[in-house]
Amino acid sequence: MDADLDTLATAFYAQADDLLKAYPERIPPRPRIGIAPRISDAELMTLAVMQALLGFTSEARWLRHARKSLRPMFPYLPGQAGYNKRLRRLGPTMNWLVGMLVHGTAVSSDDVWVVDSTPVECARSRETVRRSDLAGWAEYGYCASHSRYFWGLRLHLVCTLHGLPVGYALTGAKADERQTFLDILAGTPAMAGVRTDRNRQILIGDKNYYGAGFEETVAQAGLELLRPARKGEKPRAGSRFFKPLRQIIESINDTLKGQLNLEQHGGRTPAGVTARVIQRILALTAAIWHNDQTGQAIRRSLTAYDH
Repeated sequence: MDADLDTLATAFYAQADDLLKAYPERIPPRPRIGIAPRISDAELMTLAVMQALLGFTSEARWLRHARKSLRPMFPYLPGQAGYNKRLRRLGPTMNWLVGMLVHGTAVSSDDVWVVDSTPVECARSRETVRRSDLAGWAEYGYCASHSRYFWGLRLHLVCTLHGLPVGYALTGAKADERQTFLDILAGTPAMAGVRTDRNRQILIGDKNYYGAGFEETVAQAGLELLRPARKGEKPRAGSRFFKPLRQIIESINDTLKGQLNLEQHGGRTPAGVTARVIQRILALTAAIWHNDQTGQAIRRSLTAYDH
């Protein structure tokens, strides 16, 4: 197979369709009596992945482009309202599909994970913050990496060194990174069972992942935590690996924001933001999965799919 967008879309659709047929309980329920959908869930998720990879942040513009250029691939295309509604309902299904694609790659067994969180801005003006349906979940926070305050959420991401997402969570901007990681660890079966699969799994994080209780819990889960020493601490083991490997998670975050437009998600409700963030994680996972299947040297490269 070639590494181009049409081939990725075809391979992803076939994989998603086969998985949904094998696990019909993952399909969002529909009323028994009513109009049958003219575009399948697998086709709609393929359309969503292509939207993210091509960098369309406006669903209206994306559907206009699809009607003009993608008719041979999608004989029927929904309107903007229908597309938006179906995409929100498919949020849990896309989340499940990410895990299934991860298991289908050779790089999922990487013995090094990197963990970090990155801001997902949801508003800037005070009036928007006051009126937003996200109030109560989204909140003001501070991004030390870019020395800026923001109002929104945080995406907590655990990845392999190839950029493959193995666990993630979307929380308020002030959520504790340590507790969020433990929640990800407990809620992701592939991560929780790591002790049974491998003898040694390394987790690399920044200085915020500290504390005797936290490190003990992580060790009991079969993980060896490597992080920089905090002020007043003795030098920690593995410090020579921090700079090059910490740069990897920053590069992954940049892929999500720079190429997949994570912060231009356009969501206005909790369900809308969640679906759009998962859409971009699914697009990244699908690209890595396809690059792995086609034997590409750089698994996280999206260059072949962004035009």
